[in-house]
Amino acid sequence: MTVKKILTAPDPFLKQISKPVDEVTKEIQDLMDDMLDTMYDAPGIGLAAVQIGVPLRVIVMDISWRNEEGIKEPLYFVNPEITVKTKNLSTYEEGCLSVPDQYAEIDRPEECEINFLDYNGKKSTLNAKGLLATCIQHEMDHLEGILFIDHLSNMKRNMIVKKLIKTKKQSKKERIVA
Repeated sequence: MTVKKILTAPDPFLKQISKPVDEVTKEIQDLMDDMLDTMYDAPGIGLAAVQIGVPLRVIVMDISWRNEEGIKEPLYFVNPEITVKTKNLSTYEEGCLSVPDQYAEIDRPEECEINFLDYNGKKSTLNAKGLLATCIQHEMDHLEGILFIDHLSNMKRNMIVKKLIKTKKQSKKERIVA
């Protein structure tokens, strides 16, 4: 298993709409394993394949691994579809591995139901609430080419993107000097 490079905004690749997976093969399982290693290494709680340059409808998550026990409980979603969303909203401060060191409060439905294929290609359904519901919706946005900052006002989004560009430029200068 391999830790992959995570693309960061404003990389145009992140705006792509991901394609469905025809079948969960050994290659797709290897991709999910690499994604999980990458997510844990980052460290994060969710990752979409497009974030590592693979525009497929594949997501990995683990909202529990940062608990006191450090127990990992990974979740794998292939071709996820939200079938039900509640009208009640909850607000979480979201961040993103593709938008490093930037956070904002985002309102999303507090519960949702998701149909998907699991790690072994079995059709599954999950009823998600709270942080899990927020995380799955955040990651599914990636599959549509949407970043959490796209839910913000133009002014806030533009400020964040300018910071990211400035950070990338400074990082390149430091590499040249070093």
